[in-house]
Amino acid sequence: MAIDFYTWQGVKFLSTSLTERSRDGIKYIYWGYTGLSFLFFLTWRMGWMQVSPGIQKFVLTIVFVIFLAKIIWCIFLLVDDVVRLFKWIVGKFQSQTPGSNEQVSGISRMKFLNYMGLGIGATFMTSAVYGITRGAHNYQVKRRTLKIKGLPEAFEGMTIVQISDVHSGSFWNHDAVKKGVELLNKQQADMVFFTGDLVNDVAGEMEPWKAMFSTIKAPMGVFSILGNHDYGDYFQWNDKNPNQQIGPQPDKSHMSIKQKENLQKLIGTHKELGWDLLLDEHRIIEKNGSKMAIIGVENWSAKVRFPKYGDLSKAYQGAENADVKLLLSHDPSHWKAEVLTDYPDIDATFSGHTHGMQFGIDSSHYRWSPVKFIYPEWIDLYSQGNQLLYVNRGFGYLGFPGRIGIFPEISVFTLRKA
Repeated sequence: MAIDFYTWQGVKFLSTSLTERSRDGIKYIYWGYTGLSFLFFLTWRMGWMQVSPGIQKFVLTIVFVIFLAKIIWCIFLLVDDVVRLFKWIVGKFQSQTPGSNEQVSGISRMKFLNYMGLGIGATFMTSAVYGITRGAHNYQVKRRTLKIKGLPEAFEGMTIVQISDVHSGSFWNHDAVKKGVELLNKQQADMVFFTGDLVNDVAGEMEPWKAMFSTIKAPMGVFSILGNHDYGDYFQWNDKNPNQQIGPQPDKSHMSIKQKENLQKLIGTHKELGWDLLLDEHRIIEKNGSKMAIIGVENWSAKVRFPKYGDLSKAYQGAENADVKLLLSHDPSHWKAEVLTDYPDIDATFSGHTHGMQFGIDSSHYRWSPVKFIYPEWIDLYSQGNQLLYVNRGFGYLGFPGRIGIFPEISVFTLRKA
């Protein structure tokens, strides 16, 4: 509420030149919205009102976006208040001098900062609205050539499509998502990779989308892995394991019975979709006497807050003699932490996880997002020596139901001999 009262001071200041009737209208709209928002949160949190997840998500998003815009505006108001306070304190220790009360022509500092704060806040709100209504499903096809040393002639020109981070529990527009899946299928790739996070928390989130995603097919197969959200570790299961230790354990001993059942249901969902789910295992693709290993690991992260379920040594065993080795690993931090150092013959790693934070600048000349301070390899193609890493921008969205600047991606790779 303090933010609301502080922002109101800026609203009052900028509306001083309006008629009394207009000022009253602005006041009723401002405090009417504030009161309704507070009432919604109170009744929702106390369980007095039941709303569908869709409505809940919509209302929370609108309130959150407006709240952030208010904070931005308040920062500018605070700057002016601090400056005026500083001048008042200094003035107490200085004698009044002739001309010190002279008025400076032009717009006052307070009005300037008010307009500046309002403008930036409004720009943020406009960007957020665009990110939800258009950016969330603005699917981009990103084409990359992967140059692999020693690539056999049999795999020269082979195409692979990758998607990642579907987060089906966040979808809110069936027709828009359908267009994204259709765009994927139009690429007519030889092989498809899905690199984790099919759901946000529970397997049931995928039920309304099974028929749509089961249309994803490829002549050489659709291969998939699990991401950190697929294990249900962020959901409050009502049969919590009494022996649970702090944080996810590699052997999954922390999981309750219902959480384990949920994981098995999600594994079954991959099978229903016709996807070949790789759980620390690999598949060998043979063509004209040459072999390609598709290696898939469970979630493995170098970041403490994310689980290490995967076992690359187990997945790799038996793939040593393949001519080409492609790894599916959800978290890109795995690449530098283990793949580069211990498996120098893995030619390319395909990851996701970061979403590009769904916010940033993504152009051919410059890329930036706050997530780069956490994940050095956070978007697109990286290389070190003869090894490649591709970090997919994600197909869906999580938390904020949209994307600003970093749009959902369908990656298309063409394999070429380096």
